Amino acid sequence: MQSDCSHQSLNNFIKSLGFCEFSQELVNIAFTHSSYTKENNLPYTKCYERLEFLGDAVLKMATTDYLYKTYPEKQEGELTKIRSVVVSDEILHKVAINIGIEPFIKVSEAEKKCGGQKLESIQACVIEAMFGALYLSSDKQKLNEFIINNLKIWIEDVEQNKSVYNAKAILQEYTQAQSKEIPIYETIAEIGAAHDKTFCVSVVYNNKSLATATGKTKKQAQQLAAYEACKKLNLIKEENENK
Repeated sequence: MQSDCSHQSLNNFIKSLGFCEFSQELVNIAFTHSSYTKENNLPYTKCYERLEFLGDAVLKMATTDYLYKTYPEKQEGELTKIRSVVVSDEILHKVAINIGIEPFIKVSEAEKKCGGQKLESIQACVIEAMFGALYLSSDKQKLNEFIINNLKIWIEDVEQNKSVYNAKAILQEYTQAQSKEIPIYETIAEIGAAHDKTFCVSVVYNNKSLATATGKTKKQAQQLAAYEACKKLNLIKEENENK
């Protein structure tokens, strides 16, 4: 079981993020993976999954409110696309790395040996669960500001580089217009340890590889491959040419 010392370290970490009053019990749950509760015969309610469910809604509401007020000229569809990227596991993982949550995540010994604390999916879930815990027990306005302050750079990046983030949709619209077929993304290589892989993906259409790219996740590699394919097909221009 977790020691009082590690409990105190987690509490100090949350305070370092700017939160003075919060439920230590809820925060502890937010950093507890289901593998840990199973290993220690703890009830399901002691893992982060319920708080993650709540935190996901809190995250989307804060992001939606910010986008609505910041981009009054954008249509609903554009705002939805930006939000879908910003609240994705990929972006939440970057936030998690930036604030340094890894040492405080509790997983089973087996999960720890596999590098579970480093996994994008687990870190993204913990971030959302932390939002849920703080929503229930801390200053909601401070939480909203914390969320936006940590996402603002990514919101701006997505808004300014729409072609990169929308490349998969652009490429699919093109291929379906040509032959009603969709491009296929094939993972041709996986390099590195399970918790720190690099994926190489090829996007194929009409049995021909249009482009290849690498990324830290399959989704990122697919996105970049689609972007390279779109450039080759003159469907979009380089982002810096549009600025």
